Amino acid sequence: MEPRPDRRTPAASTAVPAARTAPGHAEVAGEIEVRRSARRRRTVTAYREHGRTVVLIPAAFTAAEERRWVDQMVAKLQTREERRRRTLGSDDELMARARELSAAHLDGQAVPVSVRWVENQNRRWGSCTPADRTIRLSGRLRGMPEFVVDYVLVHELAHLLEPTHNAHFWSLVHAYPRAERALGFLEGVEFGSDGSLPAGDGAADDADDELEPGAVS
Repeated sequence: MEPRPDRRTPAASTAVPAARTAPGHAEVAGEIEVRRSARRRRTVTAYREHGRTVVLIPAAFTAAEERRWVDQMVAKLQTREERRRRTLGSDDELMARARELSAAHLDGQAVPVSVRWVENQNRRWGSCTPADRTIRLSGRLRGMPEFVVDYVLVHELAHLLEPTHNAHFWSLVHAYPRAERALGFLEGVEFGSDGSLPAGDGAADDADDELEPGAVS
């Protein structure tokens, strides 16, 4: 999956990584890295990255707030991943989901021969080979919100109808109503990984794996 064509200068941001293992969660979550950002005012985000859990918090949080929100977000991720393992855990389930999305958003015209998870895509979220109608999704997407996985599937399905990233292609992609939201989430993940956005200025400030202080007791 390639970035969308528009490129804008990202807003100023700081990220101060502080790797630690949360007490009580090491056996299920592994290493937890907390990244503080001055761009964040209220929202807290968490996702898996290269075998560890990354939690993005506002720079103004106290140590006590950090501990509380890390615990809540780790628990939220674990719950969502358990749900996902029951739905899109296998290639067959991923294929079934691709067919559903094609029928719902692409008039059923995008018909893949196979859709599968792969673990060797570290620079792309997904890829498509129109010649043999195969689609591959990066294992890095596992544990991310369902609407994000759906977006990547729609993106790759659209390549079965239009191989290039032209205006027609993007009109197909944006038939998926949560395309912009998913792009913002993925751009936020990329920003948290290397300090730069590949395209656009979106961040994951309204994604499903985010919470606002006060939203969860």
